[in-house]
Amino acid sequence: MIKVLLLADTHLGFDLPSRPRVDRRRRGPDFFACTRRALEPALAGEVDLVVHGGDLLFRSKVRPGLVAQALEPLLEVADRGVPVVLVPGNHERSALPYPLLAMHEHLHVLDRPRTVRLDLAGTRVAVGGFPCERDEIRDRFRALVSGCGLREADAAIRLLCLHQTVEGARVEGHTFRSGRDVVRGCDIPPGVAAVLCGHIHRSQVLRSDLAGRALAAPVFYPGSVERTSLAEREEAKGYLTLEIGADGQPGGRVISHEFHELPARPMVCTSVDASGLTSAELEQRIREELGAVSAEAVVSLRIEGELLPGSGRVLREEGLRTFHPPSMTVAVRLPSPVSA
Repeated sequence: MIKVLLLADTHLGFDLPSRPRVDRRRRGPDFFACTRRALEPALAGEVDLVVHGGDLLFRSKVRPGLVAQALEPLLEVADRGVPVVLVPGNHERSALPYPLLAMHEHLHVLDRPRTVRLDLAGTRVAVGGFPCERDEIRDRFRALVSGCGLREADAAIRLLCLHQTVEGARVEGHTFRSGRDVVRGCDIPPGVAAVLCGHIHRSQVLRSDLAGRALAAPVFYPGSVERTSLAEREEAKGYLTLEIGADGQPGGRVISHEFHELPARPMVCTSVDASGLTSAELEQRIREELGAVSAEAVVSLRIEGELLPGSGRVLREEGLRTFHPPSMTVAVRLPSPVSA
């Protein structure tokens, strides 16, 4: 039996400018902190393999220093002798920038359809996959999986690693059913213990297609490590650990899995109706609204109604920052136009 740690969608570099023009709390360190927290079991020697399901970075065009900074936590795990497999996601445009920075004998980047063979805990393990594909993946998925050579690998445990949307995956208010970028459930291959997947930010496990037919292998989404948008404000964020056994079933099977919640920052939506309020009254209402939420929150503050002449000055960024603790991150949505 082996133990695998699965994380994905770390989006490192988000809200982390190299030369910030405004002195305020940035969200960038939150993403790094949750990523490092997720990797603690690997650094402690509690798992045999780490899989990163893609979107290590928040976008593809970044400076080399950010890539080095983003890879550092994974390389620390690799330095401990724990193999790390990384699937480039759509935010990397399916290719890790500055790939030479990822050179390490224990860090394996699935930069093309291929399979990595590992000996873990006395067990031969094959880990295969390919970078995120958005071009007609629905019709090309089987061929891409075949091109990995995973199912032909001589291994007791086989794992397929992807950064794709699989039929039945859910996000807030929506279930993915069809589309050129959605993998059919019936195309999940047999002969693998599990599909370890990034791209969907909500943690979930898919075991059947939309018609109720069992998938050939379960699909595991760990979700993102931090909240990336207000649509995710009700979702727990974290990573997965899986125990996978080689007990005679072709490719092995998942014996157990566990979701581990990370201390993602709370997100709050709130609003203030500015209709008829003087600048002093508007300031007081905003202070009251922000005072009612956690000092660590990421807040979306919507200003509604018609502003009185002169009250718009209250909403200037430098003034707003005095209305809440520095530990809070506030974004204001203003009515248009705003009176000066």
